[in-house]
Amino acid sequence: MNNPVLKGSLLVALGASSYGMLTTFVKMAYAEGFTSYEITFAQMILGLFGLIIINLVFVKRKKNEATEPAEPKLRSILKLMAAGTSLGLTSIFYYFAVRYIPVSIGIVMLMQSVWIGVVLEAIIARKKPSKNKIIAVFAILGGTVLATNLFLNSIQLDWRGIAWGFLAALSYTVTIYASNTVATQLHSFRRSLWMMVGGTIIVSIISIPFLLEQFNLEIFQKWGLILALFGTILPPILFTVGMPKINVGLGAIISSIELPVAVLMAYILLNEVVNFQQWIGIVIILMAVVVMNVPRFNRSLK
Repeated sequence: MNNPVLKGSLLVALGASSYGMLTTFVKMAYAEGFTSYEITFAQMILGLFGLIIINLVFVKRKKNEATEPAEPKLRSILKLMAAGTSLGLTSIFYYFAVRYIPVSIGIVMLMQSVWIGVVLEAIIARKKPSKNKIIAVFAILGGTVLATNLFLNSIQLDWRGIAWGFLAALSYTVTIYASNTVATQLHSFRRSLWMMVGGTIIVSIISIPFLLEQFNLEIFQKWGLILALFGTILPPILFTVGMPKINVGLGAIISSIELPVAVLMAYILLNEVVNFQQWIGIVIILMAVVVMNVPRFNRSLK
């Protein structure tokens, strides 16, 4: 564990796995009659309180250490809060998506963030993607067709779920980018906290008008802590600590573990049927992620 790349890889894998497990819990909360707004609001509020406590306990203890960064400046805070809005929007969009489509298909839609990230990188760097990346993008799109059962006429996919899933992928791409680039000089816990503040604000603005009409406080007791732990406490911390230790390519490869974890959780706890064609599509997507990032993966291990 003295190897920073290995340590970062394990942390990112745990963060991605947490996100993978989260959707199944959301589906179970839906089955008990809770709404998307109740679920998202409870998750963000409890997640925010959790991160505040973590910062009070752990960050202040290190105040006298030479490695502890200075107090975050207002500009850095505002950048992190702005970046955090993508975290909140990802939850909202994704939870809307799995209201209309199975978890196994919802997570495949979220994985479209891989090729969207390629496009974003090309726009920001103003550089044409490599042949490996272009091939991988088409492979991901092909794998998506298989994984979502589009070839089976008997399968009826609700377009609302697909649309919300794509919006979640867009937002998730921004979240991953922000985890790698925004205010990286600050303590990881503080970065997570301020991103969570931004996410909680945007979720509150969107949710409160609906919560005034219907809000079951039992969501906090039954599912709030689980949703907060796996959705808004563990992943941001694990990503903000782990991602800077590895490069973007290796991070993309490892974070793709979220896909099989989500599908397996849905299969075990929700009894969702995943056919052979879907597994082939999922494997193609995972292989495309690896192929796309092999050069950067090799460099990160040197």
